[in-house]
Amino acid sequence: MKKFLILILGLTLCGCINTSDKENLKTLMKENEYVIIDVRTEEEYLESHVSDAINIPYNKISENVDIDKNTVIFVYCKSGARSEVAFDALADLGYEVYNLGAFSEIDLPKE
Repeated sequence: MKKFLILILGLTLCGCINTSDKENLKTLMKENEYVIIDVRTEEEYLESHVSDAINIPYNKISENVDIDKNTVIFVYCKSGARSEVAFDALADLGYEVYNLGAFSEIDLPKE
């Protein structure tokens, strides 16, 4: 139990999560209300995206996010750079947010 709490604390402090570590990701998703945001362009999103993800381009995230503050947010993009910008913006707005990084590295169902 102690290791689990340390792991969750570590994830919370850094805001990053290795999506190849399926158990930690599943635990966060199982124990929390969450939303996944694809911060790429609409065109990239329409090509393929994580199932159930919504699309809010990273440069519009601050003005277009209307999500309950008790909801955990996961963000991703093509390489991880834009999702880092979105991560910073959402963290500044007071959200609990995790950067999933690059779309190709995410081990979740995709459409």
